[in-house]
This record gives sequence, C-alpha cells and structure tokens, in this order.
Amino acid sequence: MREKHARWSALFAEKRATLSSYFVRRGAHRCDAQDLVQEVYLRMLRIDPVDAANILSPEAYLFTVAANLVKEHAVLRQQQPLGSDELEQVVEHLVAPTNIEAEMDSESRRRHVGDLIDRLPPKCKAVLIMHYRDELSYREIAEQMSISTSMVKKYIIKGLAACRKRMADYE
Repeated sequence: MREKHARWSALFAEKRATLSSYFVRRGAHRCDAQDLVQEVYLRMLRIDPVDAANILSPEAYLFTVAANLVKEHAVLRQQQPLGSDELEQVVEHLVAPTNIEAEMDSESRRRHVGDLIDRLPPKCKAVLIMHYRDELSYREIAEQMSISTSMVKKYIIKGLAACRKRMADYE
C-alpha cells in the first residue's frame, strides 16, 4: 500500500503544475484548478491496489482522471445559475468606469446599458430581465418561457456578450 502511495505521490509531485495549467486552460478558475488538482490526487490514492497494478501508463491515467473532473466540473457549473453576488459583479463590470472621465458619466453609462438591453431580441431581453431583475433561476425561466435551461443559458450569454461588445464600442 505504501509503495502505491509513494508511486502516485511521486507522479503527482512531478505533474502537479502541469495539471493545474491543464485545468486553467479548460476554463477552471485558478482557485478551482488547485481544488481539482487535489481531487485528482485523492482519486488516485483511492484506486484499489489490484486495479493500480493493471494501469499500464500512470501518467495517461492521471490525465484521464483530470479530463473526467473537467467534465464533472463543467456540469456542476452549468447546473448552478449565477448567484446574486456574481450578478452584481457582472453588472458592476458592465457599468464600472474605466478611467476618471468615465466616473463622471456613470449615470450616462447606466442609461446606455439600459438602452443596450432594450435593443436585444425579445426573448434574450426577457431572459436577462427575469434572471437579473427578478432573480429567477434558469429552471424557473425555462418553465415560464417553455424553453430548455440550456436555451436560457445561451440567451444570457448572448445578451451579455452583445452588451459587452456594444459597451466596448461606446467607450
């Protein structure tokens, strides 16, 4: 048992930085990447010794576990709608001044963002309003609009992207 742990520990120590980069490149935040790296190690340590003896390429197995964790992490993120704190960060990021002059026209920027949202396609606008103003979950929005939760997510992404692009043009 100790030999198995020593083998996995050595491989893990060698590949730790590579694993962290792997997770970041696949969309994990740096703090999440470190948690995912630790989870890979824990899963490696839980492998039955008989099964571990049959692993021909421990490094390939390590990255297979990592790839599976990326998928699991993506599914979990997709199932959790943005919280109100995250929403507030998005809104503040969209309207936050980028220089001293911009601070003076903060109200103008807010009106501009409102106009941008108003010009979005009707379903996209409705989804953004229900999610951000009414604080409805993706599931609740999907039920009210008779669409799938993945379509709700797509409308939110599309709406925020359009607002960001038009705000960049505005600045």
